[in-house]
Amino acid sequence: MNTAYISALAALAGSAIGALASFGTTWITQHYQNRMQRVSQESSRREKLYGDFIDQASKLFADALTHELEDPTKLVPLFAIQSRMRLFASENTLRSSEQVVHRIFETYYQPNRDFRIKKEESRDSFDILREFTEAGRRDLRAE
Repeated sequence: MNTAYISALAALAGSAIGALASFGTTWITQHYQNRMQRVSQESSRREKLYGDFIDQASKLFADALTHELEDPTKLVPLFAIQSRMRLFASENTLRSSEQVVHRIFETYYQPNRDFRIKKEESRDSFDILREFTEAGRRDLRAE
């Protein structure tokens, strides 16, 4: 075989290998970036949903402390958020959210509190969201 042919084939083979390596590197990088973007979006969606649950539960708990449950439709947004969480939240987070909802229901059926009268109550008795927030934080960090 002519040495010119060997040199030309070697040059073509080198170019082909370089092109394949470049293509492979680009594909792997793009795949990794897409995956990281999906994970980031999922995390942001969970953060927003957990925050919405905390906001809604806080408002309802404050209402439950001073009012009776006259209009059950005010609980619908909380149930809707909780149902959306069931799509992807961990079992611990869901269990904690169910405890929060149960506590809100219990509070609605207890006598209303008069906060004008100072009572010696533990601050923890009003912090019904602690376990949920800790479970949600663990959930978000686990990604």
